[in-house]
Amino acid sequence: MKLIAAMSGGVDSAVAAARAVEAGHEVIGVHLALSSNPQKYRSGARGCCTIEDSHDARRAADVIGIPFYIWDMAEEFHDGVVENFLSEYSEGRTPNPCLRCNEKIKFAAVLDRAKGLGFDGVITGHYAQMRETEVGRMMFRAIDPTKDQSYVLAVLNTEQLAGAHFPLGDTIKDDIRIEAKRRGLYVANKPDSHDICFVPSGDNAGWLRDRLGSEVGSIVDEDGTKLGEHKGAYTYTIGQRRGLGINVPSAGGEPRYVLKIEPKTNTVVVGSHEALAVSKIVGDRPIWCGPKPTANTEFRGFAQVRAHGSPLACTYMQTETEIKVVLDEPLFGLAAGQGLVIYDGDRVVGSATVASTE
Repeated sequence: MKLIAAMSGGVDSAVAAARAVEAGHEVIGVHLALSSNPQKYRSGARGCCTIEDSHDARRAADVIGIPFYIWDMAEEFHDGVVENFLSEYSEGRTPNPCLRCNEKIKFAAVLDRAKGLGFDGVITGHYAQMRETEVGRMMFRAIDPTKDQSYVLAVLNTEQLAGAHFPLGDTIKDDIRIEAKRRGLYVANKPDSHDICFVPSGDNAGWLRDRLGSEVGSIVDEDGTKLGEHKGAYTYTIGQRRGLGINVPSAGGEPRYVLKIEPKTNTVVVGSHEALAVSKIVGDRPIWCGPKPTANTEFRGFAQVRAHGSPLACTYMQTETEIKVVLDEPLFGLAAGQGLVIYDGDRVVGSATVASTE
C-alpha cells in the first residue's frame, strides 16, 4: 500500500513509520505545520507542534530512508481546533482539543488530502489496535493499558478507520523506545508530549482570559450566597477544588467544588463533593466506530469520560441523535463538552460529546 506517515517528531510516530516501511509499504513522511507562526505556539518538548518537533521528524525520516514533507494545516487547525476550544469554554463547557484534532485534522483533512494524492491511508504512532472481524474492521484498546489512546481516536467514523493504521497497538511503550534505539532514531529518549499544544505557557486560564476577557463575576453556593469573586467563569471546570479563592468561613469551612458554570451571568456555583455525583449521561453528536447499535435498545458496556480514566460499567442506548448512558455506580465531576466513549470489552463502539448529566 501507499501510505502517509504523520510524523509528529516523537518516538512513537517515528517507529510507526519505520515499521510500515519494514512491512513493505510505500511510505512518505509528513509533518503537520499547525501554525503560520510557530513561535506563537509552544516551543520546547512539552507539546507536539513545535519547530523542534519538525526538525526531529525530518531527521527520523532521513534515518528511515523515506521522503519527507511539511504540510501546512494552520488554517484547518485554527478553525477546527483552536476556535472550537474557545467557543466551547465561552459556553461553559470543557472541551478536549486532542479529540477535535484527531477528528478534524489528523483523520479528516490529512486523510482526505492523502487519498486525493493517490495514497491508501495514514499511519500514526497512536496506541490502538485495528482488527478485521466478521462485521468489518474494528478498533480495540492497545496492549499497553498505560498508553492506550483509543479514547481520543473514538471520534473516527468507519470510513476514516478504514484508512487508519496504528502499528504500535500490539507493543508496550518501553519496547518502542528500545526499538527506536536499535533503529538508530535520535528521538528514542525524547519525552512524550503533553498539555495543550497551542497554549504556550501551559496556563489555560490565562490563555483564555487573554482572548475572552476577564470580567469579574460571582462565586456562589447552591442557595445563591456569594462566597467570592472570579475573573471569568469560563476559566473554571466542573469538579475543580483548587484556586477557587472563596471565603472559607462563609462556605462553612468545608471544601467546595465547582458544580455549575453559568456563562450568561458569569457565575460559578460551588458545593459539596457529593453534589458532583452523576449517574446518567446524555451525549450528542454520536459517532460509531463500527455497526450502529439498534435504536432504542439497551446494551451493556463500559463508559469512559477521560483519556486516562477508568471504564465504568453501564447500560447504554442510542436514539436518532443521542447516546443515553446509565452508570452502575456514580461518577464525580463530569462536565458538558467532555468526550463520552462506549466500549464493548476492549472494542470501541462509538463516542459522543457530553451534553447533559443527572
